[in-house]
Amino acid sequence: MGAIAGIYHIQGEPIPTNSSELMMSALSKYPADQSAAWQQDRIMLGCHAQWITKQAAQEILPYYDPQRGLAITADAIIDNRDELMDQLQVPHSERSCMTDSEILLLAYEKWSERMSERLVGDFAFAIWDERKQLLFGARDFSGARTLYYHHDGQRFSFCTTMTPLFALPYIHKELNERWLAEFLAIRGVFEPPDTSTTVYSHIHQLPPSHSFIISQSRLRISRYDSLASIHPLRLRSSDEYEEAFREVFQRAVTSRLRRSSLHVGAHLSGGLDSGSVASFAARALRQENRPLHTFSYIPEGEFEDWTPKHRFADERPLICQTVQYVGNIKEYYLDFKGHSPFTEIDDWLDIMESPYKFFDNSFWLRGIYKQAQQRGIGVLLNGARGNYSISWGPAIEYYAMLMKKFNWLQLSREVKQYSRNVGVGRKQLYSILYRKAFPSLVKGKVSGSSSDFPQLIHSGFAERAGIYEKLQDPSFVGIGSMDDLPADPLEARIQHFNRVNMWTATGSSGCKLSLRYSVWSHDPTNDLRVIRFCLGTPMEQFVHSGMDRALIRRSTEGWLPDSIRLNQRTRGIQAADSIHRMRSDWPVIIDELEQLSRDSRMQQFINMPVLQEALTEARQGLDPNQAYGPSIKLLMRSIILYRFLQTNF
Repeated sequence: MGAIAGIYHIQGEPIPTNSSELMMSALSKYPADQSAAWQQDRIMLGCHAQWITKQAAQEILPYYDPQRGLAITADAIIDNRDELMDQLQVPHSERSCMTDSEILLLAYEKWSERMSERLVGDFAFAIWDERKQLLFGARDFSGARTLYYHHDGQRFSFCTTMTPLFALPYIHKELNERWLAEFLAIRGVFEPPDTSTTVYSHIHQLPPSHSFIISQSRLRISRYDSLASIHPLRLRSSDEYEEAFREVFQRAVTSRLRRSSLHVGAHLSGGLDSGSVASFAARALRQENRPLHTFSYIPEGEFEDWTPKHRFADERPLICQTVQYVGNIKEYYLDFKGHSPFTEIDDWLDIMESPYKFFDNSFWLRGIYKQAQQRGIGVLLNGARGNYSISWGPAIEYYAMLMKKFNWLQLSREVKQYSRNVGVGRKQLYSILYRKAFPSLVKGKVSGSSSDFPQLIHSGFAERAGIYEKLQDPSFVGIGSMDDLPADPLEARIQHFNRVNMWTATGSSGCKLSLRYSVWSHDPTNDLRVIRFCLGTPMEQFVHSGMDRALIRRSTEGWLPDSIRLNQRTRGIQAADSIHRMRSDWPVIIDELEQLSRDSRMQQFINMPVLQEALTEARQGLDPNQAYGPSIKLLMRSIILYRFLQTNF
């Protein structure tokens, strides 16, 4: 893993030597085990490598093979190596030492640009085909590794991060106002739906699940389909589904653990997803006499939990149950005292190279990577995408489907069992299901609509940027919310995986954190093999016998304690202490907000009456229980944008 860079002079003129030096020098801010560049006339490839796997230490990147006329630079860990080497007929004697970049070159020779859809793992790479005078590259299906580029018809320059591109004399910083307008207008944490754009006009991004080819002076970018041809899985019993799930999930968890001699860590909360990942990893590592190091964020000791009784702001009691039951875990509980979303802004702007919205979790996300680096962790596991893969199973939505189909017998049986499991009366459940199944017959506004969140963008800026009409479109401003996704849970899940923008911010932050701390993030719940399995499994396996998230609950019997595995009544909630953490900095926060409200440039971008209303409330002091409210989001997003503009323009 690491960072890659490259320059291709399309018209054939030689690349100045200092261009390569400028880009590679800009990458020196990140730790590396090796940094090198290869240059031949009009093509330059660079790699700033961090060795995580055993094979990486033997890898030469960039690599040029004069006999085949191929050169490659790669930021990649390929997880389905064995399957690929079978298909590529690699001799067994060569497999253990074969590097991932060598596998990529063999795959390119066999499948050409169709290779990308066959790869499982995190990757961004570029291959120079000297004989065809062609540059080809690709990015993994969910964007776990980033790849930015500049293209002006004469030159194509690319890099894992944006800053090194600005080291080149022909690339200048210019604010992309349309990107910024959409970023502000979308009320959720999601970025603009056109993932080829960035906050800079002259820097583009290769979207997830996309590849590029430059041939005969033409740049072609196309999407490949990693989830094509998923067929329904028909097994004979629920036991067989559980056994099949455990097999595919174990492979996803362990595919990297056994390739690295570095310590293995994992995010661990009190829930099913991270608990399942940790349990499968700890059991596999026990066979190698290696412990799993888990990192758990907990609130500061002075925090008074204001959350409802069915929520846990401090998940430590739940985490302890998992740790004790699973075993072979060395756990760390981290309260990050003195750190808050406000204290993290400058670091995160440097990491992301762009404004961001996920401020409430920012202090512990970065903090865990830093702790992992200090403890020699090479692979850091998480279960971030579990809600749409392993622990998917929306009971209420499924029961609403049964109601719409008038399947009363099955609905009655399920609701009766679900009522006992969650501790909610059947009458109340039927009322919820009726509103969900027949929203057009329900009077009044649906709670949770994105219209509950005030519009932060200045209407004049929205008009100037060409997105004013989009402000009236609930499916745009509410991207990722109930205004945007279909009511059918099956269709909603399909759209989640088809829309590459749903995961862009997570991929970018994970990639750039791993680069800064030389710790490779890995999410087995986002493994393509797991996703394909889950998409092919009938919905009845995910909602079953009054149980939501039923497949993972049943499959982890003996892997997780029943108190975690079967718990449908309480859940952990993160960042409930975000406002509490900022209380000592509140006068400084108010002062900066007042300063930005007087800034002429911010007045062009921000809906100042909305900001002033939130600021008036903030002057009186926001209560900790407003941690998820609109006011703190409006205020923090404004400060983050203000700092970004001050630093970069």
